[in-house]
Amino acid sequence: MYIIIIILQNIDPTTQEEYEKLKEEVKRMIMDTTDAPVQKLNLIDTLQKLCVAYTFEEEMEDALQKIYNDCDIDHYNDLHTVSVYFRLLRQQGIKVSCDVFEKLKDVDRKFKSSLINDVQGMLNLHEAAHFAIHGEDILDEALAFTATQLKSMASRVSTHLVEEINHTLKFPIRKSVPRYEAKFFMSTYAIDNSHNKTLLKFAKFDYNIVQVRHQKQLSDILK
Repeated sequence: MYIIIIILQNIDPTTQEEYEKLKEEVKRMIMDTTDAPVQKLNLIDTLQKLCVAYTFEEEMEDALQKIYNDCDIDHYNDLHTVSVYFRLLRQQGIKVSCDVFEKLKDVDRKFKSSLINDVQGMLNLHEAAHFAIHGEDILDEALAFTATQLKSMASRVSTHLVEEINHTLKFPIRKSVPRYEAKFFMSTYAIDNSHNKTLLKFAKFDYNIVQVRHQKQLSDILK
């Protein structure tokens, strides 16, 4: 189910002022140096999926570079963290090695069967695998593994997760249209009990403001 977002006809001063306040609050969250690496990765991941990352490019670049320089990813064994770490750094152009996924394999050099118990982790591994470059066999294997397992999960998970699985398989981040994905992610993020109200509110404001700007540009073209 998608969130119904009311498109504003004009950006009134009060709306613009609240938007700017929220933007500054989100910026402070990104720049907060007290956050653990996992918290920061999850924050940036959420901002990207909400399609507001473009507003904080410099702050996010600094944060991700710091994570790359200071965080020893070998200390993290959970599927979600390793996958998000890899994808975000690859998206940023940082040359992180696909060897970070070796720990997820068993003695037979296959992905551990226990991984399938982590649905969100599998979704993130699937997204990460799309950022493979030629010759990275482990990511090709990860893509095939996650696609097969996620499809089989559809018969035994909640309706909400079925929608998320189907959407991820059809529209992986690397091949998707950000603004379209923002609408879908806002709808799924809103029903997550752990969602950050500030991030969601800012994303809705940003979506509406961008829509107004696009409408005005179209009106100018048609004049």
